[in-house]
Amino acid sequence: MKSRGEESSLYLYMEKRNSRGGQQDCDKKHSVSDRQRRGQRRDTATSHDGDIESGEELSSLKLKDSKQQQKQQKKSKERDHGSKEAVSIQSPKKISPSGPEQEKTKKLKKKNLAKNHQEEKSSDLFSAGVDAEMSRPKSPQNKTKKLSPADKNKNKGGRGSKKQIFESYMTCEDVSHGLKRGQLIQGSLRINPKKYREAFIPSPDGDRDIFLDGIVARNRALNGDVVVVQILPRDQWKVIYSNPYTVVRSDTDCEGSTESEPQTGRMAQTAQKKKERDPSPDVIVEDQYSDQDELVRRVKNIALSAVVYIVERKHSRAVTGFLKFLPDKPFAMFSPVDHRVPRINIPLTDCPADFSSRSGDYVNTLFICRITNWPADSNFAEGRLAKTLGQAGEIEPETEGILIEYDVDFSEFSDEVLDCLPKNLPWTIPPEEMSKRRDLRKECIFTIDPATARDLDDALSCKLLPDGNFEVGVHIADVSYFVEEGCDLDFMASRRATSVYLVQKVIPMLPRLLCEELCSLNPLTDRLTFSVIWKITPQGKILSEWFGRSVIRSCVKLSYDHAQSMINAPDKMFSAEELPPVDPEHPIDEIHQAVLNLHSIAKNLRAQRFEGGALRLDQLKLSFTLDKDTMMPQGCYVYQYRDSNKLVEEFMLLANMAAAHQIYRSFPEQALLRRHPPPQTKMVDELQELCDQMGLNVDFSSAGALHRSLHATLGDDEYSSARKEVLTHMCSRPMQMAVYFCTGVIKEEHLFKHYALNVPFYTHFTSPIRRYADVIVHRLLASSLDTKDHILSEEEVHKQAMHCNDKKTASKRVQELSSELFFGVFVKVGNQITTYCLDSFHHHKVGKKGELTLVWSPDEASQKPPLQQVISVFTLVEVQLRADGGAMKYSAVLKRPDENGS
Repeated sequence: MKSRGEESSLYLYMEKRNSRGGQQDCDKKHSVSDRQRRGQRRDTATSHDGDIESGEELSSLKLKDSKQQQKQQKKSKERDHGSKEAVSIQSPKKISPSGPEQEKTKKLKKKNLAKNHQEEKSSDLFSAGVDAEMSRPKSPQNKTKKLSPADKNKNKGGRGSKKQIFESYMTCEDVSHGLKRGQLIQGSLRINPKKYREAFIPSPDGDRDIFLDGIVARNRALNGDVVVVQILPRDQWKVIYSNPYTVVRSDTDCEGSTESEPQTGRMAQTAQKKKERDPSPDVIVEDQYSDQDELVRRVKNIALSAVVYIVERKHSRAVTGFLKFLPDKPFAMFSPVDHRVPRINIPLTDCPADFSSRSGDYVNTLFICRITNWPADSNFAEGRLAKTLGQAGEIEPETEGILIEYDVDFSEFSDEVLDCLPKNLPWTIPPEEMSKRRDLRKECIFTIDPATARDLDDALSCKLLPDGNFEVGVHIADVSYFVEEGCDLDFMASRRATSVYLVQKVIPMLPRLLCEELCSLNPLTDRLTFSVIWKITPQGKILSEWFGRSVIRSCVKLSYDHAQSMINAPDKMFSAEELPPVDPEHPIDEIHQAVLNLHSIAKNLRAQRFEGGALRLDQLKLSFTLDKDTMMPQGCYVYQYRDSNKLVEEFMLLANMAAAHQIYRSFPEQALLRRHPPPQTKMVDELQELCDQMGLNVDFSSAGALHRSLHATLGDDEYSSARKEVLTHMCSRPMQMAVYFCTGVIKEEHLFKHYALNVPFYTHFTSPIRRYADVIVHRLLASSLDTKDHILSEEEVHKQAMHCNDKKTASKRVQELSSELFFGVFVKVGNQITTYCLDSFHHHKVGKKGELTLVWSPDEASQKPPLQQVISVFTLVEVQLRADGGAMKYSAVLKRPDENGS
């Protein structure tokens, strides 16, 4: 084997890291946010390849805008006068009245609200079950005039008034000039799924989000769309309560507020007047604070703006929902399940033939609708009914709706695509291809995967050398051999970009002949692979590295359970009956010893990573047991991440890092890498403040410091792990999502860094069966080894990277929705679940720690006396989940604790 240790940049990096030890924590830096997840920030999870993946949708990084980022950042900072507060965008309006004028305004609003309930076309744009009374502001250019509530209401009646509700978009030329001058900001729109009036785009400096307040401010853009916004003058900004864990609304959006809210709003207004000389609107803060000085410190002045242009409509415009019959109307009303999407007028001709006479039969029927138009003078979009899915709450109709809504192609592969596959079956490796590759078929190579996996794209090997070191190999399915660049199969794979994993099935990126047969590294079969082989010390120090095409023959298909059993029983002699079929050329004890050696090296590699400043956020993952015939959920459990999982993860991470160094060294302008921006500075600062208030010692200065904080002991009782889960969840919220990018687009090399892994270069190489980005990396690797002239251009790599980001984001959300669907069905069919939840209402404080006190009435049936329960952060409570009346609806009821408080 040819040694490349002296010239490998990965070797140099590992050598440097080994020498520096724990001093490699990287400083926390600002970065440009590429994309943000749609909706509210969600839980994060560490993937098999080590990425921290949050719920934030990523913003599109346009190739032509890469040189403008620094200019926009500088101008944005000048415009903010150095302010570090979160920026909010809202449709333009004057400051709302206070005192007697406020009461008068509220009366007018109530009067107009009653009038609106009599009209056929309500101003409620969304099917959220709450009143949608809202202001209808004018354009950003009309900055001084404010409509009274009565005037606003005139625009809400129906299309007959022809009042323009939404402002016309700017021209492409004006937008281009505005972006160049830093007067406009471009970003991916994220709408809060639980409070659909609230939306965000990332700011150019990457340390905070820009807030869009109200539906009109979004100007008909939908979640995920790439939009351009214009920030208004500072005197039109609004007040907001700066706490990411608190719900804040302006006075114009406070329908349904509690009795305590007006008083709190007056407190915030008084506090703001002490702080600023300019008059300010009322704010409603849904948490009460007895310390008014603390409230003064938290009230911030933030900006207003509106969408002036939609660069790219990334939302599919396909939505699931229900039909409502409207008497004497030539159309029906479509109410989307997703409240972030407007209600839609559907021609009656699209509806079922008997819908007009038997509309009650379709109350629980789920439909798919596609938006075709949204006029500027209408509260409602226009669309066409695409398909009747079936009964709401049933798994298959709900699943199909999710896939269509997130634009997942689940159709059968076309004949043109299938024609690209090998014709002579069973397929064997051609002799001429065998001669070009390194023959590893006699080596002890095996796979470790979930027991149900059928697309096996990675295998491992570990051989003890005479000098006491090891030869460790990672062998990845050579998908690029079968998917030739430019063919119909390649086009389809690039369009799908990823396999989508649902609870009950997989939507594959490639035809099953490839992903389950010809490419899958099935045991006892010759397979084509791309290998990276290291000479490595028992302590995990890399001495040499080799990349190349190879041929392997896996000797056994191990599950994680099998590998874990071997790790747990190092001295046990396993019998053939305890394992899957094994190649007789390799005794079971040889395989067992290889697993143990890999486990030992992996532990050292893992320790080095975390000593060097890496971060892992372990989030709980829910799995289900399904009935084999009906595929209905029979049970659910938390997936256990064990040493066997960690073993595989460490070597996949090492292979991905090695591939990243190799392709970037060979193609510095066309390499496809994966970067993970640091968390948003603004959110981290707010979370740091919150942790300080609760007496939690959490260090956010770097990824490594945060990891050490999370793994510090939080007590030594039986619930310490639960407290760690709560803290991990809190810390995951500011995290951004890792993204693919082209190295030629981002010129500053320090922005290539992967924050969670704390490494300068990273990519995806190890899963080409299910990720198209890995296929591109394989082609780049092949070109680097064969010195091929033809590679993708910088623009082509960038375009595909952005598409892979979009599809990965959609795939992750679909997977989440599939899990939520099965959990809802599991609760509905009568299974009773007991779980733990956290509540942190700040009804009173003990020092800086908020507490909620509940007094339970005596239970005469069981003769239980009155009981007081105190709930705060890290309090474990028992709840019972039970199905509600609607489809997929369930509620959690807090159970009375035992006398000992448990």
